[in-house]
Amino acid sequence: MMARASMVQRLIGRWYQHRLAPALWPLLPFSWLFGGLVVLRRWLYRAALLHSHRLPVPVVVVGNLTVGGSGKTPLVLWLVNRLCEQGWRPGIISRGYGSSDGQVRPVDASSPSSLVGDEPLLLARRSGVPVFIGRDRPAAGQALLAAHPECDVIVSDDGLQHYRLQRSIELVIFDGRGTGNGRLLPAGPLRESLRRLAGVDAVVWNGPPETRVVDTARHSPQFDMRLVGRHFVAVSGEQRRCAVADLQGRKLYAIAGIGDPHRFFRQLQALGLEFAAHPFPDHHSYQAGDLAFARDGVLLMTEKDAVKCATLAIGEAWMLPVEAVIGCSPPGQATLFETILEKLHGRASA
Repeated sequence: MMARASMVQRLIGRWYQHRLAPALWPLLPFSWLFGGLVVLRRWLYRAALLHSHRLPVPVVVVGNLTVGGSGKTPLVLWLVNRLCEQGWRPGIISRGYGSSDGQVRPVDASSPSSLVGDEPLLLARRSGVPVFIGRDRPAAGQALLAAHPECDVIVSDDGLQHYRLQRSIELVIFDGRGTGNGRLLPAGPLRESLRRLAGVDAVVWNGPPETRVVDTARHSPQFDMRLVGRHFVAVSGEQRRCAVADLQGRKLYAIAGIGDPHRFFRQLQALGLEFAAHPFPDHHSYQAGDLAFARDGVLLMTEKDAVKCATLAIGEAWMLPVEAVIGCSPPGQATLFETILEKLHGRASA
């Protein structure tokens, strides 16, 4: 299992080189085939030859063009909080990656992560709004609205390529790895061509990438996002906090099973902490043995990892909750939330 995970991590590392690695050249024909199928599938939906579903409330999709996490969950939480502040009553739907069967079901704070997935469980615990999961997102949205008819907007965590669900707004997020080598799967990290950015409502950059997609996204407003964590919280679920200063000089271990584990490690370094880093694949299903190395020290992890590790961590373990902070717009440009509100009131469908 770990050998397979290591192989996947090496492949991802090659994807995010700025040039196509020679080892990936044999995969180019498959990327061209994949790209053709993606274009055909989208055309079939636009031509109404494949059926899509419109929910009775507007849908905001927060997704990405690249494989793996890029910060969608913090952005979804930021958006839901802002909507609630403005009097909206949002609900959240998600595929529930890592859930056991992909069936449509509600998620609450006590749901097992093995049943509903790590990110939906985190969203349910942090957002305070209804969360439903399901491989069939239109069905998940319909079930949410049937159970919570007061909801007047749906935020979809991921689902940019799930064209069966019609949407009013599309937000695309990239992390500091940017677009990698710019190639489609399996030779690169892209799920769709970069030309897809020309039709989205906004592009959000989670951290400063080395290169930005300027040409293809020039018609869409672009915003900067950073993740801020100021204190640690006990993984056990107890209402205990820990300041950064309390961890200074101690033997620390850090784990991260997110799209880019090094993003979390860089965040810990920016806080002035020294630690031994242990990256894991995105959505890793932790076992007790995975954390055995931390018996003689303090274990640090992301909030996403914590929902799966609360009963596995031995000894002292802390998670770092983060909040998304969206950068200011250039003069004369609307803020990200103003852009979203304008689209919501207009209900322009994608």
